[in-house]
Amino acid sequence: MGTMSKMSKRNLIASAVIGAFALGSSQVVSADPLKDLQNEEAKIHAAAAQSQKKIDKIYEQTQELLFEYRGVIDETENLKVYNDHLARLVASQEEGIASLQRQIDGIEGIKRGVVPLMYRMIDALEQFIELDLPINYEERKNRVAHLRDLMANANVTVSEQFRQVLEAYLLENEYGNSIRVYQEQLQFEGQNIAADFFNLGRTALLALSLDQKQAWVWNNSSRNWEQLGDEYLSSVVKVIKMGRKLEPFDLIKLPIKAAE
Repeated sequence: MGTMSKMSKRNLIASAVIGAFALGSSQVVSADPLKDLQNEEAKIHAAAAQSQKKIDKIYEQTQELLFEYRGVIDETENLKVYNDHLARLVASQEEGIASLQRQIDGIEGIKRGVVPLMYRMIDALEQFIELDLPINYEERKNRVAHLRDLMANANVTVSEQFRQVLEAYLLENEYGNSIRVYQEQLQFEGQNIAADFFNLGRTALLALSLDQKQAWVWNNSSRNWEQLGDEYLSSVVKVIKMGRKLEPFDLIKLPIKAAE
């Protein structure tokens, strides 16, 4: 009885130990799934954080691309406006070139009309000089000769030729509105006489020998010089001095024919 009691106690203790061990093992086993759950949750959070970083990076890249796209759109609009501006400039330049070409073509037509006109003007000027009072006769004849040489010079532009022809006409006009005193050779009765000449516009042309002993007046009707009498000599001497501004202008008696 006593032995059986001891064995029962041992069995009971062993059963308790085994039960306790089993309970401890059960707790250990039951704790592993929670840890695994926690680990999985941590992994999920880490993956979520990583995904968020990727999303943020993709968003930033998207924003950069959007910014670049808007920049490209703005640049495209600017280029379109600039290209339209260039197109208008090109069109304006083309119109300017076309207008210039029309002007050049017109100038060629004008030149074809102006050149014959200048030759006629030079011929008319030469004829006028031959019919006019021989005021500065040699100078005027030389001017006509110069114009003819100018017309034959290929290095002189048509505009410059025309300018000088007009200038010659202006100089001719001045002879009729001025008082001149100059020295030149006078041809009278086959002799060349050095004389002072005085012209009152185209109203009168007088000559006085340098020794002041002879005076002449030009008769444009007969195209000759006529010698004046001694009664006009002092008047011619005085008018020569007035023309040189050596004496003040005054009333004097001169052999001037009335206009017919």
